[in-house]
Amino acid sequence: MNNKNDVVIVSAVRTPFSRFGGALREMHSIDIAVFAMKECLKRSGLQAEELSELYYGMCIQSEAALESNVNARQAMLRAGFPSSLVSLTIDRACCSSLSAVQLGFRAILLGEADICMAVGAENMSNTPLVLNGLRWGRGIQPPIIKDHLNPITYTGYNHLAKDAGDVAVKHGVTREMQDAWSFGSQHKYQEAFKQGKFADEMMAFEVPAGKKGMVRFDKDEFPRADTSMEGLAKLKTVYGSPTVTAGNAPGLDAGASAVIIMRRSEAEKRGIKPLATILSVQSVAVAPDNIAEAPAPAIRKALAKAGVGLDEIKLIEINEAFAAMPLVATKILAEGDDKKWQELKDKTNVNGGAVAIGHPVGASGARILMTMMYELKRRGGGLGVCSICGGLAQGDAAVIRVE
Repeated sequence: MNNKNDVVIVSAVRTPFSRFGGALREMHSIDIAVFAMKECLKRSGLQAEELSELYYGMCIQSEAALESNVNARQAMLRAGFPSSLVSLTIDRACCSSLSAVQLGFRAILLGEADICMAVGAENMSNTPLVLNGLRWGRGIQPPIIKDHLNPITYTGYNHLAKDAGDVAVKHGVTREMQDAWSFGSQHKYQEAFKQGKFADEMMAFEVPAGKKGMVRFDKDEFPRADTSMEGLAKLKTVYGSPTVTAGNAPGLDAGASAVIIMRRSEAEKRGIKPLATILSVQSVAVAPDNIAEAPAPAIRKALAKAGVGLDEIKLIEINEAFAAMPLVATKILAEGDDKKWQELKDKTNVNGGAVAIGHPVGASGARILMTMMYELKRRGGGLGVCSICGGLAQGDAAVIRVE
């Protein structure tokens, strides 16, 4: 089954995710990324000089501009990686870090690179207000101020929450279903945390905390252990959405993730035991208002490329950009079979998802990949597929096998 030319994951780690205005609010996402990059490299046993290429995903470009952009280049230099390392910054919205994995995967398959690092980072708390229109003067007109977080949308299009809610209604996924999924996400996260299930994927590091000096940051801040169905039902819908509330959506979070991939032959040469084999990584795009549907065709495309049937899949991760996403996507994949739909939901986000963990948008694609990978390892191996949607209805998906 294994082939020396397989592309394998040899290291994968993420920082804890910080809530909006939380422990990481003063840090630029580049600096958060550096922690994940250095830890990922350390866990692999490799030296930075052995990396061929680095791909770096992020979403909110106004925050990138605070450090004059080219975030990949700046992050690798701050991490102490050699200045000769080729890097690329990617903005494919929330798909960005899984797209980073895909680009590294392709480079290795083409023989253009031997070892690649894929990174994703975001700090939504650090998003600036953009002031425009003053360079050439505006007379008595007020300045133009843009807040990329309020609302989260694209000029000329609906708010993402509205589109997600409208698509959910189209597929018969009710507000109550989304609240129930969100309650389940929070509950599953708490159970997984108690069992230490996030220890494999998560690192700890020191962060500044005002008068307290430096403090250890070692767990996700966003999960809400006190979530109840009654509390969720009381929340009002937001941004004109028929179903989406603050309770069945993730927060505006901060964090970073990093993954190192190489051919199996490279891993064997270095005595590194692979964590997983990547069978495929694929991208799709659909009509811009159908964002909640995007994970389904992405999963189908990735499974077809890998030559794997949906029934062979042991675990599924679908990013909870809103609770609507995993519900709509699994319903589409079930093709009208309610029993099948339930089976797919039971396999999906078994340790909770972004509604509990958080969604630092640039980092989430790689996060769902490693969360699924480590859980497959705990379950004795098998096949898994993960998928994430991105702004204006893009979608990425990956299929992996864990021995």
